[in-house]
Amino acid sequence: MTTSTHTIEITIEDEVMAGTFLAPRSKVPGVLFVHGWGGSQERDLDRARGIAGLGCVCLTFDLRGHIKNSPRQQTVTREENLRDLIAAYDCLHRHPAIDTQAIAVVGTSYGAYLSTILTTLRPVRWLSLRVPSLYRDEQWETPKRKLDREDLARYRSTLVPAVQNRALAACLQFRGDVLLVESENDHLVPRSTIMSYRAAFQHAHSLTHRVIDGADHGLTDKASQQAYTSILVNWITEMVVGARVGRMHQGRI
Repeated sequence: MTTSTHTIEITIEDEVMAGTFLAPRSKVPGVLFVHGWGGSQERDLDRARGIAGLGCVCLTFDLRGHIKNSPRQQTVTREENLRDLIAAYDCLHRHPAIDTQAIAVVGTSYGAYLSTILTTLRPVRWLSLRVPSLYRDEQWETPKRKLDREDLARYRSTLVPAVQNRALAACLQFRGDVLLVESENDHLVPRSTIMSYRAAFQHAHSLTHRVIDGADHGLTDKASQQAYTSILVNWITEMVVGARVGRMHQGRI
């Protein structure tokens, strides 16, 4: 962790000794995890614990309408879940230990889609998207479960220009660092969707694209889960350590 330094003088008898206090900076990065459709915070908890060990404050949460057999799953809309995400972000932002200029959002599938839109509404420095899904802008307030799945499959099978989709337009505006993680055998998010996202990040500070070989959309096998954890933790480590070294160098100037 980056430290702050403060030089002092220590007087003993009639002489003075030079000393330097070194203390950890009071603010640390924040990381917000956003699960996919029908999921929960449960699968994010282990990864969040690992990343918290790097010196970050992490927040996981459950989107409304995603608990199994909940009647709300039939009525919840993208607008409502985006408001959920904003509320969770604001909760993390208020944490007293957070460096509000150093917030990462880690989204999966539907949560990744919403996370891109969040970047137009709240400051996000680092954005991790695993198998980000894509939806038409139309029917924004229609319950998510009532969207036409066959139509979505056709839409995702094409390369969508960034200016024609709200989420991709958000990616076009994003200036931070991006991690884009693809599953090789994804039946819900085809490579064309991943490439639509990748093409949209024209102004990102950096873009890291990784493919998990043999993985399906939900990472149902343990090896795929471990591979994703390794990719995410390594990337977050690089981003957090890089930011701390940068602040240290700025302090020296």
